[in-house]
Amino acid sequence: MAARTAVNPPATEVVPVTLVVGEEEFLVDRAVRDLVAAAREAAPGGDVHDLDASELGPGELRSLTSPSLFGGGCVLAIRSAQNASKEVAAELVGYAKNPAPDVVLVLTHAGGAKGKELVAGVKGSKAAGARMIEYPKVTRFAERLDFIRTEFRRAGRRADDGAARALLDAVGSDLRELAAACDQLAADTDGVIDETVVARYYRGRAEATGFTVADRAVEGHLSQALEQLRWALATGVSPVLICSALAQGVRLLGRVGAAPRGASSAALAAEVGAPPWKIDRVRQQLRSWHPNGIARALHAVAEADAQVKGEATSAAYALERAVRRIVASRAGDDLN
Repeated sequence: MAARTAVNPPATEVVPVTLVVGEEEFLVDRAVRDLVAAAREAAPGGDVHDLDASELGPGELRSLTSPSLFGGGCVLAIRSAQNASKEVAAELVGYAKNPAPDVVLVLTHAGGAKGKELVAGVKGSKAAGARMIEYPKVTRFAERLDFIRTEFRRAGRRADDGAARALLDAVGSDLRELAAACDQLAADTDGVIDETVVARYYRGRAEATGFTVADRAVEGHLSQALEQLRWALATGVSPVLICSALAQGVRLLGRVGAAPRGASSAALAAEVGAPPWKIDRVRQQLRSWHPNGIARALHAVAEADAQVKGEATSAAYALERAVRRIVASRAGDDLN
């Protein structure tokens, strides 16, 4: 069984068993949704069962895939197959080798060592009609640009590289947010989508992203960082995305600072997954940082991350406190 590996490959071909492997939750979820929709279109009227593998007990797979008295077949989506018990995993592997007629089985697996026997077993069932689609973690700048270009093609639109870069600046790196932005731009604009179109559509938002907040904070410009933070929140930028940008900015300080001084920007960019111009900017930012300060800043954004995801009543306050602590860490102060 040949595995298809890409940032966002299509997932509409209906086969008896599909294993979707990857850490990119948005892409995996969309693949399942597309496969279920395609299966229902090919065989209308069938049942759809969607459940977590941890909820599946021994013997239940047989019941779910047994022929219905009323016919019509069924679609069975089993998520997080790595969490299946040993008995259920063995049943799934056995089923993949001999799938039931009129049943479409879609499995998801997060990747990694847990449940690898199940992955190997399903991969070995090519003759029975099984296939695997992989969604590797999207970590590099170029991969995100490729994702955006592909999203616009899915929507039947064309966008140049300037538009893709501007959209990353305006929205951030979260794939779900990027996909939604591409859909919205495709629906609300005409002609070729370029940097000007993106900037006009988002109005002031591109100037007030989490990455701008992060840059001002690590450069020690407290008043500017706070101003950009408040504007970003006011224009609808997600607190989670802002916190992610702060974390990425501080982590880049650590990774670039730990690299050999003679390393070229291009080589280091390929290693850390950031464009060369960003490496050059981080090197300038590093001139006023000490390793101990970077460690304190990392601790600050880790606390803020937990707070904006539910531990604090005010995400805005948590982010403002994190910005102040980052600036203080750069100056060598101990601000708690």
